[in-house]
Amino acid sequence: MLKMKDISITFNEETPDEKKALQSINLELAKGDFVTVIGSNGAGKSTLMNVISGNLSPDIGDVFISDKQVVQLPEHKRSAFIGRVFQDPMSGTSPSMTIEENLAMAYTRDKKRMLRPGVTSKRKKMFKEYLLTLNLGLEDRLTAKVGLLSGGERQALSLLMATFTEPKILLLDEHTAALDPARAELITKLTHDVVEKFGLTTLMVTHNMQQALDLGNRLIMMDKGQIIFDVAGDVKQDLTIEKLLHEFKRIRGSEFESDRAVLG
Repeated sequence: MLKMKDISITFNEETPDEKKALQSINLELAKGDFVTVIGSNGAGKSTLMNVISGNLSPDIGDVFISDKQVVQLPEHKRSAFIGRVFQDPMSGTSPSMTIEENLAMAYTRDKKRMLRPGVTSKRKKMFKEYLLTLNLGLEDRLTAKVGLLSGGERQALSLLMATFTEPKILLLDEHTAALDPARAELITKLTHDVVEKFGLTTLMVTHNMQQALDLGNRLIMMDKGQIIFDVAGDVKQDLTIEKLLHEFKRIRGSEFESDRAVLG
């Protein structure tokens, strides 16, 4: 479903601030894979997501989605088959538009644009059915401005908007990090449920190691622009935070350091 081949990208090349953000990344995700991504600050996690989404172009390398080369395809065209939820609940939605208007905009993301009303009675009924799955009462607030929602409600809406067209790839970029523990737990459960329901091929960046262990069928660890650890299936299920930290020290010869890591 997703294939990245020999991807490298350097920021501020040939300057004192030069940084190799990604170094010869090779990564393949099969259809339905749910891969969690961990790593210290500056490991290249967000850069990886930005290259997949088309927000950044690699210096060298290829990106294939469903066997189609997309490395030259701009972000707005990739959005037809890539869903993304960001860390900031304010991103990914339009606060000045209503819930139903935001949903209509997301619903037409992968469809040919036509000059007709975005919110029809048929779509309104469908939107209510989707919103019911969130158990947040948003199905009764279709005309409410999204800017009036809480952070957790808005992130739940963003997740729904990113997934209900069943994108080929779902990118989750620390999408629970800005929420309080209760809301983060809610969004984590919703994530598990929606990915499982639609069988979405998913890549999720997180600083929460326990979350990375609990979700998905595969885990990769990044450091200094490289994938240094890749584990799946039963081996992943047997991992603990302590084992993850031990693996990092074994591979890199130093302790895992991150001022944002959540260890449990």
